[in-house]
Amino acid sequence: MKRPSILILLALLAVASMGATEKLLRTITVQGPTAWWNASTQLNALRLAPPLAGSTISYYDITGDGKPDILRTVTANGTPIQWIDDDHNMRIGDLAGDQVNDCLMIDRNRDGLYGSYDDLIIDWTDTDSDGHADIQLVVENRKEGDNSPGSGHYMYVIDLDRDNVFNYIDFNTFQLRCWLHNGLADFYTDYNGNSAFLKLHGTPERMTDVSLNWENPFLFLDSDNDGLTEMTVRLCDQGGESNFGRNPNGKMSWAAVCVDLDNDNNPENPLDLDMTVHFHSQNPAAYTQYRHVYQQLRGLPEADCYFLDPKWRQNTELIFPNDKECFSFIFGDGRWDRVWFSFDEDDDCKRWERVELYQPLDLYKVGKRNGGLDNNPQADAIGDRGEFDSDNSGHGSLYVSPIDGKIHLYGAEWGAWRIDQRGEYYQNMGGLYDVYGPERQQALPERFPVVKYEDTDNNGFFDTIRFDWDGDQQFDEQASLAALGIADTAAIIPIADMRCHDYETLFRQVATATWQRAEQAQQLARTYGIDLSWYSLYRQPKTLRQQYDYGYWLQLYLYHDLLDLARRTANTNLEQALTRAYFSSNWSLVPAAR
Repeated sequence: MKRPSILILLALLAVASMGATEKLLRTITVQGPTAWWNASTQLNALRLAPPLAGSTISYYDITGDGKPDILRTVTANGTPIQWIDDDHNMRIGDLAGDQVNDCLMIDRNRDGLYGSYDDLIIDWTDTDSDGHADIQLVVENRKEGDNSPGSGHYMYVIDLDRDNVFNYIDFNTFQLRCWLHNGLADFYTDYNGNSAFLKLHGTPERMTDVSLNWENPFLFLDSDNDGLTEMTVRLCDQGGESNFGRNPNGKMSWAAVCVDLDNDNNPENPLDLDMTVHFHSQNPAAYTQYRHVYQQLRGLPEADCYFLDPKWRQNTELIFPNDKECFSFIFGDGRWDRVWFSFDEDDDCKRWERVELYQPLDLYKVGKRNGGLDNNPQADAIGDRGEFDSDNSGHGSLYVSPIDGKIHLYGAEWGAWRIDQRGEYYQNMGGLYDVYGPERQQALPERFPVVKYEDTDNNGFFDTIRFDWDGDQQFDEQASLAALGIADTAAIIPIADMRCHDYETLFRQVATATWQRAEQAQQLARTYGIDLSWYSLYRQPKTLRQQYDYGYWLQLYLYHDLLDLARRTANTNLEQALTRAYFSSNWSLVPAAR
């Protein structure tokens, strides 16, 4: 590949050393503290440190109007920085630019070139002239000679809810750290409320079209305006299939919708996603019709010479389906080959992006990239349920199966649930992110129960279920709806027009029905003399999610208690009635004891 950066570097050197386009207006010596209190602490550096006493600030005019356009100084840790004033409101005496329409350039490798290799650039844009930034762009340039996949970042954050929260930069190390969080899941980058980002693991000088991106977009939607996220939508350009999206091509090959089904997040539990529906295509549809013009993105033309490749500073258009258009693309324009589904059965997902996807691989192999259901490095080892429609026959629709009363993926050929009843094994923010800091390392179980679902008659509904309760990789119990004379079909639930409140309504119906069946099971078990006090914990759900969870387990335990009673008394009629009742979600099929 031709390296245009050589000429650009020469131009930058000329600007820096000769002042070819710069006119020095004034240099001042900073007064005040001689040390920055947070320069070497272990606390989060939430802001750029101001220049210290004795350091120099230089102001330059590059537009010829006699007013400062460039502010150049050194941070508290000795790193040179440069501010570009793109909205002409800088004054001599300012210690820094502003976060409205200015651009901050950090010379991380201290080579005198502020927008070159290994440098960090942050550009703020006010698109509606209200005095607050609406878009923040972070460009983290790769190191010179580093051609590895994923080197560098090119990331826009769009502030949809106007809370003025953007990306998180560690200003002690000048590193992009958008995966770090306060407590368990309160992320410093704006993944809460209504927000969006466009992101690519690469740098603009290697891109053909900077109006495109790889994660394009990643949306966070707040349906009830409580400042928290109830739904995420991720769309990925086909250019991300390799090399982390270095060359977006305007075709969308990846889409996922993830929902907080019970809307149980709160300020202390800001992200609690429950279910993901994922679409993928080998022959994806174009999305270039979704064009959004932001003229204010254009920076000062005279400052183009400071950048390794200035085309992103010249760009005024971003191409992506926004929060109003994304569903039209996914369920209209999109062409999908397969659909995967994941459900967080143990309710421990606190990730910012989604319930991570299980993959249609081995039921029992465990660990990242080890060929099992949790092959994805970000997936929980156990505790989730994955289902797989390999030919998109169900188009992402859902249904509530009589086989267990749960939400399932219509069209899935098979699925599996790795049970983590106590919530002991979860990924949190480990896996891919461990290289960015001391993140949680996921424990891996040696054995775990597995439930496998199968559609043996290829009608889109699960009709066979198998249980490996002791984790010995042998199924201990199974049921066939056909053999039991139970219809496997159910009402198909298309999701194209579903939004957060529709998913919440669906889950409320499922959880309520599950608990009602659990109450019926208790009434039935009581007539047979089953001691319910053993299950007192499960008999007192305090939330909608606990109705769903406790209701399932309570029915399972009482079914086996009643089955044990039937076998002890050689009551085959009762045994058959119990099995039909349990796997049809209909306890009325079992007569009460007299």
